Amino acid sequence: MITAALATLPVAAEPGFSLTTGLDYSTGKYGGTVSTDILYIPFTGQYEADKYTLKLTVPYLQVTGPGNVVIDVGPIGTPSTTTTRQSGLGDIVVAGTYNMYDRRANGTLVDATAKIKFATADEAKGLGTGKNDYALQADLYKTLGKNTVFGTLGYKVMGSPPGVTLNNVFYASLGAGHRYSQETSAGLILDLREKASATGDAQRELTAYVSHKLGKTWKAQAYAVKGFSNGSPDWGAGAMFTAVF
Repeated sequence: MITAALATLPVAAEPGFSLTTGLDYSTGKYGGTVSTDILYIPFTGQYEADKYTLKLTVPYLQVTGPGNVVIDVGPIGTPSTTTTRQSGLGDIVVAGTYNMYDRRANGTLVDATAKIKFATADEAKGLGTGKNDYALQADLYKTLGKNTVFGTLGYKVMGSPPGVTLNNVFYASLGAGHRYSQETSAGLILDLREKASATGDAQRELTAYVSHKLGKTWKAQAYAVKGFSNGSPDWGAGAMFTAVF
């Protein structure tokens, strides 16, 4: 899903507190005949102190489609014969990150992150599974002059709703970015994930992004996503804005 791109965009954490919001839109048929359109609006607070970072994301979600596509899962169950639009609170996500290795002199950083997705989205509306998910991941960043390569390897324990068995999945990303100036950088990210359900498919997505600092306080990011499997949207796009305090 396109939200993987939000998580893997290489944004260096700022000391102190920051707030991020934006718009994330995706559309795809996910192996079916009718498109599912997803609008995701996150409100994220992040606090960094020393080697630790704590992040809380509270999203608003709107899903238009046959009702069988769940964000960050993919198609599960049987699609409806009619198209419906459902909206409301999405699943709240809490993440804690520890900087395991920091050698800024040679441009190398390694982080470890634990995440909990709380099942706050309405399962009856098809906005979530109604079950918590848990994930652990490691992130590696290597800077070479104005270029940065980065990768993620993680494992997610999926909570299964009644009548559906979801698979625990490995996921990974690999990307590279170039800093054009002190304010502007851009790059590409490839996201991969095993399929989470018997009726779903593995996820394969490519994201192109650009990031620009607007002074010392504000930062803007925009991105476009192309999916290459039935487990991913056909395409998507988004923009985020961050204020650092």
